Amino acid sequence: MKAGVASPNGVVIQDVPEPKPKPTDLLVKVKAIALNRADLGSAKGDTSHGAAAGKPIGGEFSGEVIEVGADVRDFKKGDRVMCHSPGSHAEVAVSDYGRAVKIPEGIGFEQAATLPIGLNTLHNALVTAGRLKAGENVMVQGASSGVGIIGLQIAKLMGAKFVVGTSTNEARRARLKEFGADLAVSTKDQDWPKQVLDATGGKGLHLTVDMLSGPTVSQTMACTALLGRIVNIGRLAGMKAEFDFDAHARQRIDYIGVTFRTRTIEEIRAITAAVKNDIWDAVVSGKLSLPIDKVFAFEQADDAYAHMTANKHFGKIVLRM
Repeated sequence: MKAGVASPNGVVIQDVPEPKPKPTDLLVKVKAIALNRADLGSAKGDTSHGAAAGKPIGGEFSGEVIEVGADVRDFKKGDRVMCHSPGSHAEVAVSDYGRAVKIPEGIGFEQAATLPIGLNTLHNALVTAGRLKAGENVMVQGASSGVGIIGLQIAKLMGAKFVVGTSTNEARRARLKEFGADLAVSTKDQDWPKQVLDATGGKGLHLTVDMLSGPTVSQTMACTALLGRIVNIGRLAGMKAEFDFDAHARQRIDYIGVTFRTRTIEEIRAITAAVKNDIWDAVVSGKLSLPIDKVFAFEQADDAYAHMTANKHFGKIVLRM
């Protein structure tokens, strides 16, 4: 089968063996693939983002079930599914049943492919790790990404009183209010923490989903409320920076790190189940959805990655099979 694999110069399309499903797996004919920031590293062989020699990269896709493992009970051949599972850049992929969800009627393959990682990651960050309570002030950093946009919507859906989104691009920042942001700020502005404090009446943020890290971390703590929580899910602004330990202690902030890379399959199954229990009705109704910035043919994967690298997109970039 054709698959997108890593090379020093980025993703390349080549022939690889078709995957063999385990008893708990679904074998899926891939119809659409969504790109994510982690894929940029994987495309160049970064093993910390799941790359392996000769193996398909990627982690988010939709398609049609063509084989069901012996231990799988709730899926059948022909089901339309969306999956958060490694090896998405391929004509055929496998997914543990707990990483897959049936696509609701009325949602096409391309839109479905954009949802699994955002739903799982941001529900887990906001609700489970972040302990979001109705009436709180919430910030999502890097909010013009697909994951960020779904985070704004989940925060509002779960009862956040005031939602802040950050983006350093003026045009993308202007669109954040369409998806639930009450305030949109740029972390390039030196006074952005003051803007957040002023907008919240001096109370600050009860919960931040931090996709930036790096030099923004101490600024984030400067506008975090007493007993606030910061959940770190990304490091787009840098892996290391100065950390204001006094602010951390003074505000008694919980700084929480999460990643899917070290989770067991049982944990991932539980995260998928929590999404279905809490917010699936909003997915079915279309209340939770993501804009698609651009769709490329699978054979144009290299162009799609160049588009993501340029960092000018709003929402998701999709490969169509």
